[in-house]
Amino acid sequence: MFRGAILSDQGKRRAEIGEDVMNKKYISKILLVMVACIIAYLFLLPLMFMVFTSFKGTAEAITSTSLLPRQWTLENYVELFKNTETAPIMQWLFNTCVVTVGGTVLRITTSVLAAYALARLEVPGKKFIIIGLIWAMSIPEIVTFFPLFYIFKEIGGLNTFWPLILPSGSGVMCIYLIYNFLKGFPKELEEAGLVEGANIFQILWHIVLPSVKPVVITQAFITFLGLYNSYLWPSLVISRNETRTITLGIAALVLGENYTDPGMMMASTVVSVVPVMIIFMFANKYIVKGFTQSGIK
Repeated sequence: MFRGAILSDQGKRRAEIGEDVMNKKYISKILLVMVACIIAYLFLLPLMFMVFTSFKGTAEAITSTSLLPRQWTLENYVELFKNTETAPIMQWLFNTCVVTVGGTVLRITTSVLAAYALARLEVPGKKFIIIGLIWAMSIPEIVTFFPLFYIFKEIGGLNTFWPLILPSGSGVMCIYLIYNFLKGFPKELEEAGLVEGANIFQILWHIVLPSVKPVVITQAFITFLGLYNSYLWPSLVISRNETRTITLGIAALVLGENYTDPGMMMASTVVSVVPVMIIFMFANKYIVKGFTQSGIK
């Protein structure tokens, strides 16, 4: 009986220790969730301020210090889409769509072809080309702006979409990341395609591209986002209102006659953010896979 009592006491102590451990884990999880909520709130606060300010009237947007509007209104959005002469936002969005889609397709096409050629074909001076790619990644993009500007000025390309699309074809980082992924891709699958009578382009389209799709989609989204948010280079080559992108258009609203209307500025910013958020929602799973498979931490 004495031995049984000792075992019973040990069991109770183990149960108490286990309960204490569970309570500590539960408390630590609660604390982590609270910290995560605070950090998320800090990151989302500017976005919430932008959205809520877009639903405020002009007077309230200028004077109010509260986050939520006292009186909700759609007048900023109505005025934004109605004022097509000085702020043709749908034209700006269309221009941005042409530039981003065209530039993204061009960069991904050239990057995939170049990366596949470096990874699989016998290219003369391949090592020097790869070293050149790594070296080129260290050159700041702004260094190339003025030579490109004078080139497009000489050929009469200013105030057109060509200066915004053609330079996007040189995606050095994109080429290097796809090349690194292809280096670890099994050649046996491609050799099986050659045995079946497929040519190089058929192998690239039907075998290689489906396997590297997450990496390609990730690079496409990064390229799309960079072109969509680009401001400095477009501001150098675009001056006409009808050929502006959405970033140039919003800057014109901020620096122009509507600089005293925060509600109008926030409404235009909300409209510009919505397309990117929709694209990110659909491409999210591919982006996560792409970062994982390409080795980006």
